[in-house]
Amino acid sequence: MTILISNARLIDPEAATTTPGAVLIRNGVIAEVFATPMPEISTDAVPTEARRDAGGKYLAPGIVDIGVKICEPGERHKESYGSAGLAAAAGGVTTIVTRPDTNPAIDTPETLEFVRRRANEAAPVHVLPMAALTKGREGREMTEIGFLMDAGAVAFTDCDRVVRDTKVLSRAMTYARALGALVVGHPQEPNLSAGAATTSGKFASLRGLPSVTPMAERMGLDRDIALVEMTGVRYHADQITTTRALPSLERAKRNGFDVTAGVSMHHLTLNEYDVADYRTFFKVKPPLRAEDDRQAVVEAVKSGLIDVIGSFHTPQDEESKRLPFEEAASGAVGLETMLPVLMRLYHSGDLDLPTLFRALSLNPAKRLGLNCGRLTKGAPADLVLFDPDKPIVLDRFQLKSKSKNTPFDGARLQGKVLETFVSGTSVYRST
Repeated sequence: MTILISNARLIDPEAATTTPGAVLIRNGVIAEVFATPMPEISTDAVPTEARRDAGGKYLAPGIVDIGVKICEPGERHKESYGSAGLAAAAGGVTTIVTRPDTNPAIDTPETLEFVRRRANEAAPVHVLPMAALTKGREGREMTEIGFLMDAGAVAFTDCDRVVRDTKVLSRAMTYARALGALVVGHPQEPNLSAGAATTSGKFASLRGLPSVTPMAERMGLDRDIALVEMTGVRYHADQITTTRALPSLERAKRNGFDVTAGVSMHHLTLNEYDVADYRTFFKVKPPLRAEDDRQAVVEAVKSGLIDVIGSFHTPQDEESKRLPFEEAASGAVGLETMLPVLMRLYHSGDLDLPTLFRALSLNPAKRLGLNCGRLTKGAPADLVLFDPDKPIVLDRFQLKSKSKNTPFDGARLQGKVLETFVSGTSVYRST
């Protein structure tokens, strides 16, 4: 299949540029990137029906979203690979990297093979699974990392169940280092974080909610970085959300450790006051932070200290959210809402589009050793065409996810995905 997308504004996160131009797609890959004015291309080379006029809208590499929860096996009523794949396509996400915190956990080659088969059958986008670092995510015995890598695992994590036993974690990291595996950590001190619903401070005290100090994140990160120094493992911190953790991350990178870090869309665009009158759709993990923390992590994304932005898509049903704040489940859906929500940072002048797509597409692809995330000749034609200025009012009941737990219901946003391509095939087109 051949497609020519012309009259587009091309976002190149590698060159950090936004320029007018066109992209020629052949057989699922980018065959050529043209600057404006582009050369004349005959109808023999590209038939009229294979030409698309982007209307001056923006064309960027498709989003690679690390840390997506799909509730198969165990809780398919919350989210399936089919519904998540549709939501991803509608949000410009062309590759989803799934978490192993399912029921049961993805901790054996057999379970991993099941989810890979389900994903290939049902999802219109690429799906890459992560596997558990320890059996049952219980932190007592490491999984068969080598066999799981052979079965297709791209990284290993126990998600928000922090491995409490440092000796177990060091052994798992040592083994992962020998195999070249990527370990994804959740930097929190588990005893301080247990039962917390908010970040400690005046707001949490006034609301009478159990809280956790921001130092818990730094303490967890410091321990993990010390183990990285000891073992030499490839390490990615899933979410850095506080000012206090940033110096530790900067020091680790300056010392040459193989360390990267991510942050969620929610911690970049919301703060602790959004919880307001105990609104449980704003309950996420880690909890929303102070405004100073939010501004600091935005600046860290801008400088490149924080490498990756993710949706941390966590579907929860109404029954688990319509509870008192302390008892309500944590998490929010984000596959479909991430791009329009992050356009807030673009319109506010905090982040330009190449910087955003460096963190959304290029850096996560590089961390996982993928060839996507680029707008260059020979790269996979995983692309998103969007209008950053299109105003929308988000209606959660229109989302394609089975669960509707978004904190942005009714929010006025600017930014709309117009079309998504996976390997050169259009998998979503806005009506």
